Amino acid sequence: MASRLFARRALPAAAATLAASPSFFSNPGAASCDASPAIESSKPDASEFLKASSKPKAGMNPSATGEFHKLFPKRQLWQPRVEYPMWDEDWDGREPASTGSKDEDRRRKRKLRKEGVTRHIILVRHGQYNEQEKEDEKRLLTPLGREQADHTGRRLREMIEGVAGTEFGGCSVKVVRVSNMARAKETADIIASHFPEVPRAEPDPDLNEGRPAHNIPGGRASSSTVERTDESHRRIEAAFQRYFYRAGDLPEASIEHDADAAAGNSSESANADPNSGERKEGGRHEFEVIVCHANVIRYFLCRALQIPPEAWLRLCTFNCSLTYLTIRPTGSVNCRMLGDIGHLPYGKSTFSSHAGFNW
Repeated sequence: MASRLFARRALPAAAATLAASPSFFSNPGAASCDASPAIESSKPDASEFLKASSKPKAGMNPSATGEFHKLFPKRQLWQPRVEYPMWDEDWDGREPASTGSKDEDRRRKRKLRKEGVTRHIILVRHGQYNEQEKEDEKRLLTPLGREQADHTGRRLREMIEGVAGTEFGGCSVKVVRVSNMARAKETADIIASHFPEVPRAEPDPDLNEGRPAHNIPGGRASSSTVERTDESHRRIEAAFQRYFYRAGDLPEASIEHDADAAAGNSSESANADPNSGERKEGGRHEFEVIVCHANVIRYFLCRALQIPPEAWLRLCTFNCSLTYLTIRPTGSVNCRMLGDIGHLPYGKSTFSSHAGFNW
């Protein structure tokens, strides 16, 4: 039991090993991709979403001095709230306070797991676009990029509708979100045309492309790279906190003790991994689609899985790929898809200007 609980909470050992090894800081040739010119746009105040708390919290420490391994300022190094590779149970600030009774806590968690809402977040990278233009409004999708978006909309439509008469039920998508950049908005328009009944949110500039954190492996950061990280990190982190969180607690009436919960279930079932097949989850699920950018998606994935954000450039997300995460009502997070392009024919698979896989 103890080993299974540890496995549920721990990150893969490889993440910690890489973070500690000298080779983690090598390969100065790594570089960002899907870069875009800075654009000016009004956006919500990021500070609204950067939570204040009396607890130690994860994040960059602006008061830190010196350099991190002669790569970049220590103030721009992400600091976890708990030591890697342990799992921060209160990563979103929504972990319920203990009742003071272990039995009561287990009953409440069991009830939440059974009846709470699982949030499904599907991140879609925009289609291929014209990278030769400098102004954002002219950096529109190529004909191939529009085809990629159309294929993606068809796939998401299949997910929404499900397969009648089978166990493959439909998915309840409650909103489509998008950044404020032209290529993402054009992609979202094409995708959403396949399910016009789903509400659209206003474009969010905090989802715009940028440099969310420094990358390791990587060379010494230039002064301009340090400035871009200062500019981009705060708003992209604000977007992460805005959209990544567990669903709210159950209504008070729903967490009252019932005879079944009080009598029949063991503490082992209360601690079972909800994604391991040890027990069946409740049937309440909500989906969101967020159309944005490669660097943003990779950063979100690292943050959601509590992997060092500096690892973001080790991941690859093709145009119109799907990266899909679930957030259980108990706060556990899992990645179901990473850069999935199974809906695209090989002849329509690109990573920016790179066609296919031979690059």
